[in-house]
Amino acid sequence: MPNNPSCRDVTLRSSVPSPSSTQAVAVVGLGKIGLPLAVQYAQHGWYVLGCDINPHVVETINLGQSPVHEEPGLIAGVDAMVSRGLLHATLDMTEAVRQAKVVVVIVPVSINAQYDVDFQTIDVVTAAIGAGLQPGTLVIYETTLPVGTTAQRCASILERTAKLQAGVDFLLAYSPERVSSGSIFRDLRIYPKVVGGIDEKSTSAAVAFYRSVLDAPIISMASTDEAEFVKLIEATYRDVNIALANEYACFADAYGLDVAAAIAAANTQPYSHIHSPGVGVGGHCIPVYPYFLLKGLEEPALQTQNVGAHMLTLLRSARHVNDAMAEYAVNRIEAITGSLAHQSVLVLGIAYRGNVRAVAFTSAQLLQHALLARGASVYVDDPLFSAAELSELGYTPLPAKHEHEICAIVLQADHSNYRTLDFSRFAHCRVVMDGRRALCPQYIESLGMQYIAIGDGGQKKPTAGGTARTPYVPLERCPVGELSLSGEPECLSLQAQYSLNVQNTQEEACPPDGVFLSSRPVNGGGYPERIYSEAGDNRWSTS
Repeated sequence: MPNNPSCRDVTLRSSVPSPSSTQAVAVVGLGKIGLPLAVQYAQHGWYVLGCDINPHVVETINLGQSPVHEEPGLIAGVDAMVSRGLLHATLDMTEAVRQAKVVVVIVPVSINAQYDVDFQTIDVVTAAIGAGLQPGTLVIYETTLPVGTTAQRCASILERTAKLQAGVDFLLAYSPERVSSGSIFRDLRIYPKVVGGIDEKSTSAAVAFYRSVLDAPIISMASTDEAEFVKLIEATYRDVNIALANEYACFADAYGLDVAAAIAAANTQPYSHIHSPGVGVGGHCIPVYPYFLLKGLEEPALQTQNVGAHMLTLLRSARHVNDAMAEYAVNRIEAITGSLAHQSVLVLGIAYRGNVRAVAFTSAQLLQHALLARGASVYVDDPLFSAAELSELGYTPLPAKHEHEICAIVLQADHSNYRTLDFSRFAHCRVVMDGRRALCPQYIESLGMQYIAIGDGGQKKPTAGGTARTPYVPLERCPVGELSLSGEPECLSLQAQYSLNVQNTQEEACPPDGVFLSSRPVNGGGYPERIYSEAGDNRWSTS
């Protein structure tokens, strides 16, 4: 976002058109979440002024084209709403706010290298909004924020720049975005909308606005603080849950057990909701938002009472556990290959999640760091990025002439392309670490490579208490044959055929809450399989 409060020093060929009789809403931030929100509001009859500092984004949208290509329904939505005159993008945020009755803010807030919350962008944006804020306007923040930010930090900046009083001259509310990239319009239809204002009037106004643009239920909270807390609970729950799954996985490896089969069985009990382990957690949300909660412990009152040290300790531990899984995965590999010094290792996928072209806090960085520390030569592959982009991000793309040098492969992001990857190209590869349980074990092992996964029990051979078996693979990953909780279904030895069957299965995709409910019974019984697709960051490391 801008480095100056006004955002008015950059001009575009078109100025901000004035709305006719239609009420206007300004959407500040036209990224992967903001642009779909703008389209959603326009589809419900609002005149939308979309604000962004990127001239290319603004010009592309005003041509009726979407700069975001991966979101289902967005390309057609932008085209239709621009054609109908209900969506216009602008660089002039302050003027757009001046014309709007409602302002929705969805710009990024993240952490810096010291894990401190970086408010720079939201502060500058808030000042620009204040410069154009008119009496009676409703301002809603959807950006995930530390508890207290809307009512204190944002309100103060708005009041200072607008010379208006929050709750008296303008309305202020918070409503966290709760959607995932790749399913935003569906999520907007089905997920309840959480809303909290700084006072009853602000809450009522925000509820009325969302009722006009959403079909989902609306949950009113007592305050903006409480609404902010809701989003942080959602995100940190997932981080802690994955950390618990990763600890189960390490235990399973030590005892020769398959954690995925055990979790699948445990999750048939309705009070068990364990996610799946993996090689790490990435994305804009899960690795970041625990630090938003931890910032709350810096409040002077807590410091004075000396109680902060005893709060949120589980969140700190979970962050440590999940970030340590990359090192753990490398240890598993070296247990098979021996020292990786002067050996070549390939990391498949540098994106933080499968089929998402984004790298925020990706576990690929942790894997590369752990491998380099062992003296390995680290190559990467990702079909969503060009070789030049991979190099710019600090990775070494794998040239075809070096494929024969690869001794180990780590699947970090489960892009669908990798389900049809010809692993026979890596003739000297000894082991494949499937960090997301996305591959077919039989296919890998038919090539003479050893297949391993986090929590597959591979560190200890089964003793008299059990028999050897291949790793459990969730139903949607290996759909040939019936599922057994004590092992995996039959799986074809050819990866291409495996992928074909994946494409032909009738089960619905994993919903964004991480739960996969299969229509098939388990072993002929009445319980549907519940598989969590959260393989470290499969679904929820997203924003």
